[in-house]
Amino acid sequence: MSINCEILDLRAFLSVVELENFHRSAEALNLSQPALSRRIQKLELAIGAPLLERTTRHVSTTALGAELIPLVRRMLEEFDTSLFAVRDVGSQRSGLVTIACLPTAAFYFLPTVIKQFSAEYPHIRFRILDLPATDGLQAVARGEVEFGINIMGFSDPDLIFDRLIEDPFVLAARKDHPLAAKSELEWGDLAPYQLITVHRSSGNRTLLDAALAKSNLTLRWSYEVTHLSTSLGLVEAGLGISVLPKLATPPEEHPFLVTRPIRNPEISRTIGIVRRRGATLSPAAERFMTMLIGTWAERG
Repeated sequence: MSINCEILDLRAFLSVVELENFHRSAEALNLSQPALSRRIQKLELAIGAPLLERTTRHVSTTALGAELIPLVRRMLEEFDTSLFAVRDVGSQRSGLVTIACLPTAAFYFLPTVIKQFSAEYPHIRFRILDLPATDGLQAVARGEVEFGINIMGFSDPDLIFDRLIEDPFVLAARKDHPLAAKSELEWGDLAPYQLITVHRSSGNRTLLDAALAKSNLTLRWSYEVTHLSTSLGLVEAGLGISVLPKLATPPEEHPFLVTRPIRNPEISRTIGIVRRRGATLSPAAERFMTMLIGTWAERG
């Protein structure tokens, strides 16, 4: 089913949302107020539901309207960018790449690829949503982003997952911790010490607990946190040790922390690119994804 609406209908909706006023929005778009109202009504009719709640003094979005805001904003930005990109060639080509990325990948790996890409395409802009696994998948599914970098483990038939790399779970400890003296560990070695882990709602924790359960192993934790970065802070403060993905750990030259592999079993998360099935990427996103795959393959 297709929805018939014009670019100006979308601009009208976004303008009213941002300015929270029909009169100011009409002036900004150089429209009469009745013409602006007709644009909004036309869009609501095409979608089949109200997008705005109007009172004499205030304008706010409905639940559906709020959900559409990031999608409409991305559509308009990509449309505007594409108009300029058509006439550009070579390294002057412009565009916008929107992606949802796991925070660990966004912090420790993505900047390297973006720096390399920007050197070749300096006029392409990026919008990066650093989101937990579940939120990142939803952003891809709703079309808020063109693709995502996420962990495998979902069963949405409308999404495609392309594997990039295996990211093993490792121990993070202070250099003066007794376990730091070992070159590798087994899960039983962790039992005598205070363990810091992420909350059970985390995709990483779900994956880790499931893998350990297959070997009749459990983690006995003393501290539970929401973010991996918080667990590293507690480790650095000497409050305990932590198990987390290798990609989330600091580099080897960290002044206080070390990482050690954990065997029997060795547990890892599969990281890859998530896309909507049947969706076509913009030229800028296609070029960036190609470089991302190549660079990550070299690292792997």
